[in-house]
This record gives sequence, structure tokens and C-alpha cells, in this order.
Amino acid sequence: MIFGLRALIRLNLETAVRDGKLMQDLELESLCNGVGHSQRVLDHPTANDSGSRDCVKLPSPTAVFRLNVISLLLLIVCQGCKSSDKKEMSRGVEQKGEYIFRKDHENIFPLAEPQKREKKAYPWDKILKGNHPSITKEFFRCKGSSLHPNRIIEQPDGLVHWQDCGGVEKHSLPLREGKEFVYPILIDLLNYIQDKTCKKVVITCGHRCPQHNTYVDESYDNHSSKHTIGAEVSFYVLGLEEQPEVVVKHIQEYYKENSTYQALSDYKEYLNFHRYEKQDTNVSTLPWYNKEVFVKIFNKNEGRNFDHRHFYPFVSIQVRYDREKNEKVTYSWDKAHRNYHRW
Repeated sequence: MIFGLRALIRLNLETAVRDGKLMQDLELESLCNGVGHSQRVLDHPTANDSGSRDCVKLPSPTAVFRLNVISLLLLIVCQGCKSSDKKEMSRGVEQKGEYIFRKDHENIFPLAEPQKREKKAYPWDKILKGNHPSITKEFFRCKGSSLHPNRIIEQPDGLVHWQDCGGVEKHSLPLREGKEFVYPILIDLLNYIQDKTCKKVVITCGHRCPQHNTYVDESYDNHSSKHTIGAEVSFYVLGLEEQPEVVVKHIQEYYKENSTYQALSDYKEYLNFHRYEKQDTNVSTLPWYNKEVFVKIFNKNEGRNFDHRHFYPFVSIQVRYDREKNEKVTYSWDKAHRNYHRW
């Protein structure tokens, strides 16, 4: 700090004398000794317009005040630098390093031996059917995707571009009483097949929203597909891809073994399956049906679309009768287009 003060030995102050200016040198030592500014200036008098041989006096307290402010600022800066240097030095002095030695059998806390634990099952894994996860309505969600390319279809009035839906990210399953709904008989039949065969059931098409339904098959007959109302499912069984007739037999056995149907008055209508002999279907194999379901087999060259891009025959089950409401299951535009959530 002393060196900083010595650097201010001489301080120039401007004192104004009307239109002219006089530069006077002011020594720092004189201010420190209490000598007034006007006294030092009188040693070199200068005449002014009024005839006076004295300069305009600048009170010494003002100059001293300014000098004190500058000195205080310099003192703060120097003191800060000094304290920071001390901290750095103290840090270096306080820091010590030493090696930590520990034997391999020394532990602060006792360590238990690792034990093998079984993987916790997910909610959908708790109930298994044929060593495979039980099928739920989640398996029936629409397989549409915004990543699918647009389809260009030629129609009498020109080319039409069909765009696929956003799938599960954009809409729900069909609704019943405000909740997502798939006809329970479809879920029960698939779980029965999976349990009896101990093989996985692969659902290739469950619910289709109207947009995805048109995207995969724009034909007129497909517009009224029961896929759009959650009343139809298409699938095949791993290991039985080339034997769809075996799957149909299991469907028939389901009605024989299920005690729920045996208690019904019209039990025989569920037990007996008939062959549908009309030629108004899109399959070459005659379908099977009873009061509740309608079963079809699609061969390798039948029913191919964007949902059925595999090379296996597959089975399709449609719901004909709703036991809960005691009514036939039919397609309607309102059920297909207005009966599911969009987001």
C-alpha cells in the first residue's frame, strides 16, 4: 500500500480563473502535513481580470477527501490479493496425502454371499397358458403405423392415396360401457389353444380401425369386416403353421370341455359345428360355425395383405353371438367409426 501512495507524489489540480486556466502542481506531502492549497498556490501568483494576484482557492478538504477515496480503493484491492494468496498457501500446507492399505479379507461392513433369485414375473406373465404368457386384449391392438408407406390404388375416378393410421399411439380398442373391449370368447379360445398345444399363438390381426382396415384391403366386402368392432381375430400357431385343421379341432373341443356351455338350455347349438356351404366366402376351404363363432382357414395364397405378410395358412374366428347381451353380433358403421377413442 505504501508503494501505491508513493506513486501519487504529485497530483495535478486544475483551478479555473475565469476564461483562462492555470495548472498548479500539488505535492502530496503538503496535504499530508495539513498545508492549505491556497498557501501553496500563493507562491506563484498570477494576475486575473480583476487585478487580484491570487488564484481561485480550492479547499484542501475536498482534495484530501478524493485522495482518501483512492487510497481506500487501493487498500481494498491489495488486501484482497493478499488474503487470496494466503488462502492458496494455506490450502497447499493443509493438504496431505497418504496411501490406504487394506487386506483382501478386511471389510468395514460384513458382506453376504450372493444368492441366486428367480426373476419376478411381470403382471402378464403371472398366468401362463402352455408355458407362454396368457393372451389378453392387449394382444388385439391395431397394427397400423404411421411409418407404413402410402398406398396408391387405381379406381375408376383416378388414383387414390391411402395412408395408414398411427396404430396404438393414436387410438384405442373398441369401447363398451366406456372401457376398451374385445369379445371375451376370442381371448378364451386362444388361451385354450395355447394351453392344449403348449405352443405360442401368434395374432396377426386383432382389432383394425377403419383407416387401417381400408389400408390393408380396400375391397368393398372388407369394409364391413368384424375386425373393426373387435369381433374377429386372425392367427396361427407356432409349430402348427402347416396344420390349421388341428387348431380347428381344438376350437371344437373347447365347447365340449367347458362346463359353462353344458349348463345352457341350448347347449347343443354351441356343441355342434356345421360347415358353411355357400360360395360367398373368400376361402376355398368350407368354414365351420356354431351359434357363437364362425371359423375359416386361409390357405397360403388366400387373404394376403399388410397384416398377413407371412407365408403360412392361418385361422380366422368371427363372433356370431354375444352371450352377455343375448343378441347377434353384426357390423354397423357407428360401432366401427364412432366407438373408440382417438388421441
